[in-house]
Amino acid sequence: MKKITEWTTLEGKLVRLIPLSMDHYSELHELIEKDKLDELWYTSVPSVTELQRDIEHKLQLQQKGLMLPFSIISKANNRVVGITTFMNIDSQTPRLEIGSTWYTKEVQRTGINTETKYLLLKYALEDLQCIAVEFRTHILNQTSRRAIERLGAKLDGILRNHRLTTTGQKRDTCVYSITDYDWGSVKLHLEWLMKKY
Repeated sequence: MKKITEWTTLEGKLVRLIPLSMDHYSELHELIEKDKLDELWYTSVPSVTELQRDIEHKLQLQQKGLMLPFSIISKANNRVVGITTFMNIDSQTPRLEIGSTWYTKEVQRTGINTETKYLLLKYALEDLQCIAVEFRTHILNQTSRRAIERLGAKLDGILRNHRLTTTGQKRDTCVYSITDYDWGSVKLHLEWLMKKY
């Protein structure tokens, strides 16, 4: 796997993915507070009081080569609209997970998510030469599961009692992946979807 650096920037028609930094703290704080994103029980969006620590933690994982976090910038208004990461990076295999993703409500279920995932998958599978890219979500998060399946990812399995949620509930985790073998057809599918936006 090519070395992942903090300088990686990915750009499409709708979005620009730039390395996460504390410079984005105020905008991210505003999004969480406005949309009450941290109140969603089935996903992990930091609260406004935990946001600084969350960003610092992601940046520490980046320094260890275990994560590459991005701020998602809408090109329509040049504003931060969310966060996504390459995480659980296994440079030996090589493979990684796209996760810890969240968006402000105004851009959810728009072309921004499709293009963001396309840019990340293209970079991971073509530039970094990963053999697989994973997605994980709560078994009951039907919105997320449909979005992952819409990308063309296949369900690998379900990790039962995989972890505890922030509320202490036991979580079953659905694990999906797109392999380098799948990428040709998935890429065509995503490019077709993006023509609508």
